Amino acid sequence: MPTPEDIKLLGFSFYRTTMPTPEDKARENIDRLLAQAGWAVRDQSDANILAYRGLAIRNFSLKSGHGFADYLLYVDGRAAGVIEAKKEGVTLTGVETQSDRYTKGLPDGLPAWQKPLPFSYESTGVETRFTNGLDPIPRSRSVFSFHKPETFAEWLESLSAEARSRTFLARMQHMPPLVEAGLWPAQIKAVKNLERSLAVNRPRSLIQMATGSGKTFTAITFIYRLIKFAGAKRVLFLVDRGNLGRQTLKEFQQYVSPYNNFKFSEEYIVQRLTSKTLDTTARVCISTIQRLYSMLKGQDLAEEDEEQSIEGLERVFKEVPPIEYNPAIPIETFDIIVTDECHRSIYHLWRQVLEYFDAYIIGLTATPNKQTFGFFDQNLVMRWEMLDEDLAYGSEQLDREVVAKDQIRTVIQAYRDKLFTEIFPGRKEVPKTLVFAKDDSHAEDIV
Repeated sequence: MPTPEDIKLLGFSFYRTTMPTPEDKARENIDRLLAQAGWAVRDQSDANILAYRGLAIRNFSLKSGHGFADYLLYVDGRAAGVIEAKKEGVTLTGVETQSDRYTKGLPDGLPAWQKPLPFSYESTGVETRFTNGLDPIPRSRSVFSFHKPETFAEWLESLSAEARSRTFLARMQHMPPLVEAGLWPAQIKAVKNLERSLAVNRPRSLIQMATGSGKTFTAITFIYRLIKFAGAKRVLFLVDRGNLGRQTLKEFQQYVSPYNNFKFSEEYIVQRLTSKTLDTTARVCISTIQRLYSMLKGQDLAEEDEEQSIEGLERVFKEVPPIEYNPAIPIETFDIIVTDECHRSIYHLWRQVLEYFDAYIIGLTATPNKQTFGFFDQNLVMRWEMLDEDLAYGSEQLDREVVAKDQIRTVIQAYRDKLFTEIFPGRKEVPKTLVFAKDDSHAEDIV
């Protein structure tokens, strides 16, 4: 049997290698994700807590009886949280008690924002869960990646005895009464039920309202309240096609606050995304899901490419490459995502766009299916299929504020039934036909 020295004499090198363990692979992925989110990752022997805005220290020795934290997170020189690393495949909810114990194990004398430490993660490098200890009743949630140090600093900078009343979830416990004037019963019920759902920290909520019952106006009403009273920093409003985005922008611009008589766009900046540039001062961003996907991939998208529905794009593309973390659009970019006609845009290839963000997701639809209920965890906060009483309206409101589906259906059926007998007798093919609509929303109803 040749020795290593014999092999070297023959011109070969002899190495002893160690295959990385699943735990090693998990930590490599975690290191990469932390670096992408702006954290400096260092060993405890090479850590300067004052040199970085955000510092993640590996294998940090906690006080007696608490073991080692896989990562201790420092923000602006003070300890703020921990990460418990596990190999891929481990059920992370089962190790939350372990990371919770680590938040209480910081050695005496070390600077900390508060004790126990407010933030904790459990991660395999593929799957990650996060708990915000500043919330009234902290609860873990799945996140795509880690938050930026700047985000933690923003959450922590005003930390004081009353700071717990300043988180979004805490403010949801003390929302002012809804001004009901100008709202229909369905809209009042939808807003109130949604706010109750958010107050108990339900991450996904579904609102079912029939066509013509004012879904978009309802959405603008609760979005305004979530920004003004609950402190939502930025809301994403997703539409199916570009023309619907233009129509939605007009409705935001026309909305008048019942609290101060300012129009929405006079009080807050509303941006309709038409490029890959996000206005960081905008409180509401209106976009198609295909444009948002392109932005996350760092690509441009022509406006004409937004006019095809998501369902049509799925038939064309067959597959959408997976999204990776984009430092220019961190997971905390949006606090709330509202997806209009959500049954069209959030399944199969595109749900990864929604699940990229650490945000509450609110769905609006007139026609939910089993997939819709499943995605929203069966949390149907509002179901309104018809009005409880007759609604009086004028001709100028028809097909704008009020949609009479039977009228539209009657016109289309009459065209179909008389096309080859009275309009074009003897023809067998439908000719090119021009249909006049009052606006984009009316055109969508006709289609």
